[in-house]
Formats: sequence, C-alpha cells, structure tokens
Amino acid sequence: MTVSELALLSNFSKAYISQVKSGKRPPSKQLLSILAEKTRPKNQTVDYLKLFLQSRTATGVSPRTLDFYKERLTKFIARVKYLKATRQDIQKYLNSIPPNENGLSTRHASYRAIRAFYRWLNMEYGIANPIEGVRAPIVGKPILPSLDRSEVGYLIDSAETNRDKAIIALFVESGLRVAELANIKYQNIDWQNHTIKVLGKGRKEAYAPFGDLSEHYLKDWLNEYSPNGSLWGLNKWGISSMLRRLERETGLPCNPHTFRRTFACLLRKAGVDTMTIKDLGRWESLEMVQRYTRSVTFEDSMKHYKAPLS
Repeated sequence: MTVSELALLSNFSKAYISQVKSGKRPPSKQLLSILAEKTRPKNQTVDYLKLFLQSRTATGVSPRTLDFYKERLTKFIARVKYLKATRQDIQKYLNSIPPNENGLSTRHASYRAIRAFYRWLNMEYGIANPIEGVRAPIVGKPILPSLDRSEVGYLIDSAETNRDKAIIALFVESGLRVAELANIKYQNIDWQNHTIKVLGKGRKEAYAPFGDLSEHYLKDWLNEYSPNGSLWGLNKWGISSMLRRLERETGLPCNPHTFRRTFACLLRKAGVDTMTIKDLGRWESLEMVQRYTRSVTFEDSMKHYKAPLS
C-alpha cells in the first residue's frame, strides 16, 4: 500500500505513516490493529476474548479470576455485538441480569468484567469504549455468615486430625486466603513473632499473624508430619474438600470466605479498629473490611463504648 492509502485507512497523518514505512518510528498498537483488521480475510475474526484472557494470565491473576472473566464475558459476547455496542446496548444487557442471586451481585459482577474488557480493548487496540458512560449497578448489601467463638471451637473439636484442626485455627486467627494457607512452608513461620510470610493477591509478599491456639495445633501436627515442601501434604483443592466434608458433618458454614469474615468480625467485636483489621488481613481498602464485618451490630460496638465526657 502507498503512504496515502495507509493514511486514508488508518486516519493517521501521511508524515507519521511515512516515518513508519521508512523504519524511523515503530508502528503503534492502534495502527497494527487497524491494518490487521483491514487485511484480514472476511471470514476470519480476531478472538479478542482469548487475547484478553491471555493478557490477564500474563499479569498473574488467579485461575478463579480467569474463570470469572470467561463466564461473564462469554455470556455478554453471545448476546451483544460488542465491537459495535452502544451505551444503550450495554445498559439493556445489564438490566436483563438479575440484580442479586443467592447473595451474589451478579449484575455488578458482569459490569466489572465488561468494563475491564472494554478498557483493555481501548488501550491495546484503540477500540471504542462504550461502557465509560454506563453507571455501575447498585450493589446489594447482604449480611453474609460468620462464626462466633463457640462455633469455631465446635468445628475444631469435630475435625478428625491435628492437621485439620491447625488449618481451621489458622484460617480464623490469621484471616488467610485458601491459596495463602495451602502454600505455607515450614521456613515461612516465625514462631517467635507469631507471623507467617505469605504470597498474597497479585503475588505480593506479606505477613499474617497467628495466635496461641494455632501454634498449639501446628506443633501437634508437625510432631506427626515432616513437611517436604507444603506444610500440609494437601493442595488448596484438598483443603476445600476437607472443609466441605466438615460442613456436611456439623451443619455449620465451613469455607475459607466464612473463616476470613470470622477473622474480621471477631477482631471488630473485640474492639479492634478497621484500619488495623485491614492491615492484619491484608485487605486493599477499608471498604472491604466494612463489607466483611457487616454482621457486627450496634450492640457489639456498645460493649467497647466509653463516654468521652464521663
């Protein structure tokens, strides 16, 4: 193609196109995308969803997050011509989704996935981003379950092995995510300072605290088992399977998210401020702590009230 033809196709200036053709400047991603689109056979299309998921993988997101993007965006792409979509098209699609199912904010979840997809399309390929003008759906505020101290004690008593007892105690005393707990190695534990070095979200190194009860069951378990790599001899799927079995036996919610909420709620009920809870639990924002501690009541807070003038 001539400089004039390329400039006409791409809407870039002739001077810029001339410099690219002569090798004086590298072609932009937007120019490469336009050229690929114009020269592609008519029966061949770009799988932008596949490329988007590959880009997320490269940034280190978890398999669970990838599944979330894939599920939400596959449904969206099946119903909306997304490369030509308008704000009205996206709003109509979002309105067709139940706002809340089983305590999950499904409409808002789809909005977040679609927004991330369009921002990536715009940044990488210069494709218009119609979702910027769409308001985020209102998120419901269900009170999700957490456990009290006696219920945690019942779960620990019901666990079959010292390993399982240590896992439950650590979940509740440390606020660990399941991937963090599953990947603990013996050398990560600082017994003197009661902390564990973990690899958290976004592959960020951080420290989690633990208490005397966790230490007790951890040492009992390590008297029986010599870890070679993983502290547990289980991966995160094995841990989740054990917790599901315990939930069936006890009738109590028994999963990593419930334990993480329990960690935050027990600290809040003990009078610990939300900023400290945020730091101890490695949350990114105070808003997340407030969501996790929604079951804490006014009566719980009154136990720690001290009248400022009395």
